Amino acid sequence: MGGNGGSGTNAEKRPNELLGSWFVRSGWSKGELARQVNRRARQLGANHISTDTSRVRRWLDGENPREPIPRILSELFSERFGCVVSVEDLGLRTARQSPSATGVDMPWTGPQTVALLSEFSRSDLMLARRGFLGTSLSLSAGPALIEPMQRWLVPAPASPRLSSGLDLGAAAEPASAPAARARGRLSKPELDLLESTTAMFRQWDAQCGGGLRRKAVVGQLHEVTDLLQEPQPEATTRKLFKVAAELAELAGWMSYDVGLQPTAQKYFVLALHAAKEAGDRPLGSYVLSSMSRQMIHLGRPDDALELIHLAQYGSRDCASPRTQAMLYAMEARAYANMGQPGKTKRAVRMAEDTFADAEDWDEPDPDWIRFFSEAELHGENSHSYRDLAYVAGRSPTYASLAEPLMRRAVELFAQDSEHQRSYALNLIGMATVHLLQREPEQSAVFAERAMQVAKKVRSERVNTRIRKTVDTAARDFGDLAKVVDLTDKLAVELPETAEAV
Repeated sequence: MGGNGGSGTNAEKRPNELLGSWFVRSGWSKGELARQVNRRARQLGANHISTDTSRVRRWLDGENPREPIPRILSELFSERFGCVVSVEDLGLRTARQSPSATGVDMPWTGPQTVALLSEFSRSDLMLARRGFLGTSLSLSAGPALIEPMQRWLVPAPASPRLSSGLDLGAAAEPASAPAARARGRLSKPELDLLESTTAMFRQWDAQCGGGLRRKAVVGQLHEVTDLLQEPQPEATTRKLFKVAAELAELAGWMSYDVGLQPTAQKYFVLALHAAKEAGDRPLGSYVLSSMSRQMIHLGRPDDALELIHLAQYGSRDCASPRTQAMLYAMEARAYANMGQPGKTKRAVRMAEDTFADAEDWDEPDPDWIRFFSEAELHGENSHSYRDLAYVAGRSPTYASLAEPLMRRAVELFAQDSEHQRSYALNLIGMATVHLLQREPEQSAVFAERAMQVAKKVRSERVNTRIRKTVDTAARDFGDLAKVVDLTDKLAVELPETAEAV
């Protein structure tokens, strides 16, 4: 049985409908899948694996294969479909692992966090295609998302394993994996290098968009999970969890930027788990703010507001004024998209007032929040009023509140070569404000400028927003020569091609 990868159980089995669905869509025959499994097993050094057509039929009929078969199948289907197809997506999660390890509701334990980060980043790295939308993973929303995230605030007992490496037990990689290699403890210079590398990746993302370096970030994250499985002092382990949290958040943000929404959410959730293990609540609040921004993008402002309130509650006594100002700005975005002008204006004022306190803050801000500059503050608040204008039926009153803030954001970002994507997004924002004010010629000027900047960054989010803005202009003012010109330029400057991820 072992050589064939069977589970060795005689329990009554039911057909594995999940695996069957992926198999049918793959177009493979049972023999072809068996050959691919055997070939991948040889590459892993699992020479005892010898799968045939009858064994594949048994898996489809409900037999649960032993490791490393589930992992191999996950990698093969991920490559086939160009999106992360996890072991649980195939209905092959082994019985000894908790059902809560699926989706976003996962155990809040260090070993499980490391195991899931390792598995998910490895699967992501195996993706062979480009330009996909990650549709095989499902997004969580509503109580299914919010309730598990609330456990971020539940105190966890200190684990003695933190001081001697993480005992991953059943969830660990097999002995042939990189985690099993002998290695000395990390030195301070090595830790400093990991942190500076993360900061460099973040800078690249701001300059070039999520499509250029996403896989490099995922690869670095996977390497850090290997380090977390080795014996380290407790302080080093916590520092590694912090680096893992930052990298997972960045991988999520880059995935969000190129349109991989379910993949992004999974990384954000794993980042929050890692931030909890690091004991870094401000970093956790930042991760929640990224999740909130994604929910706004997906048209779920109620969920976005819940996530921001959770972030504010969890970091109210330890986050810097800059971080708190960012959270207030995101709260305003959520309220605006819910159509609540009074609460939107209050949150905007709180963001402005709290940001002013950042000048007097004695401690240096962590690198992950330094992006939240005066330009970013004005940009976020102007987008809140812009969103409110749309929700209120294209209200010129709220558009007029957005215009001066957006104009100032554009002016400041024009002088900032490090945040080209934000510059592009605010140029688009300015174009939409002029459309709300029924000024299509001015809108076209800013849309054209946004196109020029968009060519310098790899961001499907930027490209999509430009296309939507131009489509709106064409729908409302399609008879104007300037708008016709703009539509023609869009087809030339930003043709709809697959993004590199």
